[in-house]
Amino acid sequence: MPKQRAGLVCDHRILPGAVEGVMDDMWTRVGSHLIARVSGPMKFRFVLQPLMASVFAIRSGLADAKTAKPPYCWGLLWERGHRADMLKDGWKSVGKIFILAVLLDIVYQIIVLRFVYPGETVIVAFLLAIVPYLLIRGPVNRLARRKKPTTTPPAKKPRLDNAA
Repeated sequence: MPKQRAGLVCDHRILPGAVEGVMDDMWTRVGSHLIARVSGPMKFRFVLQPLMASVFAIRSGLADAKTAKPPYCWGLLWERGHRADMLKDGWKSVGKIFILAVLLDIVYQIIVLRFVYPGETVIVAFLLAIVPYLLIRGPVNRLARRKKPTTTPPAKKPRLDNAA
């Protein structure tokens, strides 16, 4: 028997297909909003932010090569002991770009959509800042190692001259 609340009938049943319809509508909205960002106002950030993330990834990848650290994504996946340090180092490098991507997307949404969708903001910021960083830092490390050996030459032993 359905419950009565303030003159309304509430039977707590979800109609078949209702959830799927809502989810389909949400993903359609997200997809159309993401595609519209590419040609809408503030489209410069789709070049600028990945470029900035790439610069920081190259800088970090070269530093990793000098200190003989494993490639970044590989290290995150397989080096459990160093994972927390690697995440801190990566966030230190790309965190400001991520925050900037979030803020710029919020401004875009307020101007164009007149509403802020937090999920879309996180998706856009992740795609513009984190993905380029992850894709570039490891290969730069490997290329830099290939070009320049990371081992130092052995130290020269002092010569012992008897005729001194």
